[in-house]
Amino acid sequence: MTPVLRRLLTPKWLGALVLAVIWAVACYHLGHWQYGRHEYKVQRNALIDAHYRATPVPVTDVLSDEPVDRATEDWTRVSMSGTYAGEQVYVRNRANNSVYGYEVIAPLRLSDGRTVVVDRGWVENSARGANVLPEVPPAPGGTVDVTGWVRPLENTQDKKLPDGQVASIAKPDVEAAWDTNVLDGYVVLENERTADGTTPPRPQPLEYPDRSLGPNQAYAFQWWTSMPVGLLLIFFGIRRELRAEDPNRPVKPKKTRIWDEEDY
Repeated sequence: MTPVLRRLLTPKWLGALVLAVIWAVACYHLGHWQYGRHEYKVQRNALIDAHYRATPVPVTDVLSDEPVDRATEDWTRVSMSGTYAGEQVYVRNRANNSVYGYEVIAPLRLSDGRTVVVDRGWVENSARGANVLPEVPPAPGGTVDVTGWVRPLENTQDKKLPDGQVASIAKPDVEAAWDTNVLDGYVVLENERTADGTTPPRPQPLEYPDRSLGPNQAYAFQWWTSMPVGLLLIFFGIRRELRAEDPNRPVKPKKTRIWDEEDY
């Protein structure tokens, strides 16, 4: 048994070894989690690339009473016709190009009687404060042809807000605001046309979906390369102890400082 291994089996260094192993396992799992986030963003970008400019499909081919499948249906480009059948509702505290304001949603009643939540765009906060709603163009009357992109509905934040406002695009919140059932998903408006072929005014379109990959892959490699750090510290620590205890180790001459010489 080598001197390093014998020293490692002492209580002091066995304790350090346990901590080093725990550190290595933690680094592995943290790296795996970060790499999973990276893979999720890669798959999200592939989904956006496949769906964003695709030929639109009928909205009822995607939206139903079941939640949108994020892995396969998110950002699907859809088309639909119907009439807006309720007041526009403001979704509070939403950012667009790093500026906070409201997203404006409206209920579109399809010919079969079902209702789709349409996110018509974004408007900046009123200069008079968040409780004062800014003015936005009204939803057009009559039949409109709409194209847009499917998004999954959000979780409710269960907040009590003034009439005409919700905290998130969540099924219970919008159904309570409009007193009607909606399909489980919503559509981000791309464009809409009225029966006479005109494009009505609308709030500012939402920004292009985020496609940044972020630093998750780099973080994963950093965690994984940190796995052996504890073991290396133990190795060099034991080696230093053994060298300090070696009777044959040459002793370095003590340095004489200038102020020590002046004492003679």
